[in-house]
Amino acid sequence: MKIFIIGDIVGNKGVEKVTQTLPQYIKTNNIDFVIANGENSADGMGITSKIFKELLTAGVNVVTMGNHTWGKKDIFNIIENKNLLRPANYPKEIVGNGYGLYECNDKVICVINLIGRVDMNVLSENPFIVAKDIIREVKDIANIIIIDFHAEATAEKIAMGYYLDGEVTAIYGTHTHVQTADEKILGNGTAYITDVGMTGPKKSVIGMEVDASIKRFVTTLPEKYKVSEDKEAFLNGCILEINDETCRAEKIRRVNL
Repeated sequence: MKIFIIGDIVGNKGVEKVTQTLPQYIKTNNIDFVIANGENSADGMGITSKIFKELLTAGVNVVTMGNHTWGKKDIFNIIENKNLLRPANYPKEIVGNGYGLYECNDKVICVINLIGRVDMNVLSENPFIVAKDIIREVKDIANIIIIDFHAEATAEKIAMGYYLDGEVTAIYGTHTHVQTADEKILGNGTAYITDVGMTGPKKSVIGMEVDASIKRFVTTLPEKYKVSEDKEAFLNGCILEINDETCRAEKIRRVNL
């Protein structure tokens, strides 16, 4: 089985890159299942029901979110959709699903969305404890467990990788929008990468307009961020190759289109 992970989709250009590229990419590379982070897809903050539908139509099976989950009010029209996940370690009273179970090739895939607590400024429960709780719930149901850990600190992501090594199929990081070159299979068999990168405008500062970003750093004034309007876009992600018999990850490969 091949699972394609798409890094944070940023703005219209990111959405266009996915909708224009993904259908053919799935066919060419024999992709069985697609997970994409969509928390920045609507003007750089949040998601809309229209964008959600476009991503599913293009071939995305599950859309995960992060610290900008509530960036657009329209999300409340789709928040209970099983193919949309918000961080599972949000307070328990929050609407939506933190993980989902999906059938693919006679297997059950569990996708879990978690958010970090280091420098994220989001009220959340301990992602390490919540992850273990969910794994205990699904271990007798799911053949494959994949975690999108939306976090700022590389140390927090790496620690999560070792913490769950051997208990889940793969853990990948999102949020920082810069693809890391540390993809590996950990000692007990879990595929890991600290950040899969982003999908969006090429000339940008992690998706945002360059001049506005520079002005913020030079002047320290609160210049408003806006998504870069660069017409050229790229897609970052990774492909997981999973053994059909053991359901263990055999390969993890970075993608940069």
